[in-house]
Amino acid sequence: MNIRHLTFRLLQVYVVVVRLGSVSRAAAQLHLTQPTVSQQLKRLAEAVGEPLLDSREGRLRPTAVGSELYHAALDALSRFDDFNGFLQDARQGTRGGFSIGVVTTAKYILPRLLGPFNRRFPEVEVSISVGNRGYILDRHRHQQDDLYLFSHPPAGEHTLSGRFIRNPLVLITPPDHWAVHRPPADFSALLGERFLLREPGSATRLVFEEWLRNHNLQLKRVMQIESNEVVRMSVEQGLGLAVLSEHTLAEGEHRLGRPALPEFPLTSHWYLVCHNNRRLPYPAANFVRFINDNLASCIDSRYIHNDLARLLAHLQPPGKGA
Repeated sequence: MNIRHLTFRLLQVYVVVVRLGSVSRAAAQLHLTQPTVSQQLKRLAEAVGEPLLDSREGRLRPTAVGSELYHAALDALSRFDDFNGFLQDARQGTRGGFSIGVVTTAKYILPRLLGPFNRRFPEVEVSISVGNRGYILDRHRHQQDDLYLFSHPPAGEHTLSGRFIRNPLVLITPPDHWAVHRPPADFSALLGERFLLREPGSATRLVFEEWLRNHNLQLKRVMQIESNEVVRMSVEQGLGLAVLSEHTLAEGEHRLGRPALPEFPLTSHWYLVCHNNRRLPYPAANFVRFINDNLASCIDSRYIHNDLARLLAHLQPPGKGA
């Protein structure tokens, strides 16, 4: 048998003929002429090289070979029906998967977005890579993920980004620190304190150091710690002061001080990022749309600053082919 001579149409015609036992009835159901159906059956028998149908008691019935071909055709057509259903779901973004790279601090907000998304689209699989800014930048550079979540997005002509959540950077102290009870007039009164900083390249550190430079201020004592949790716990234990994303403080905020300084919190945002020279998978595009449409139900309204227009314009309409 020359498999290359088999087509879906030949198999479809054959299955209908076997089910109905009649060329004329099959032709009527398929909206074809009887000669056309007969010609299709002839081509199929020639491709297989064996008789496929016998006429018995006024009805066409499959031979032994024809019966095996019938079941094989049912299997093949059924699998492709399943695939067609999957394809339709995939094009709507309700099946399949995508990957997202997130900087460490973003792990505090990503579950608030993925949880509701997963409940709406349980068949979508999401792969998450978490690391410091340098690690996620490297993944972005090599296009290892479909989407990225940064608080300080990378630049470049092929990078699209849209901010959507405020990420206020707050000053924290030990709960019994003097500045909590007697807030100074401005930040300069704290320059002699030890500050606990994230590693170089951290977005939180980048924003804080840029703010210091813009105000001609310089810290005198610093300690580097490569973990938000360790920074927060170290501040709780009196090791120093720190500037951290407010989103990282939910669990231990009652054990921290928050001096009322006019300069704080510092302004920062979370950004969704993708490559504009790479088409997003349908589920990833669906995730962006979901965030745009449902952000108010996922995130405290005081943090929302939704400006995803450029990303939305880049997305392929749902249900359209590539």
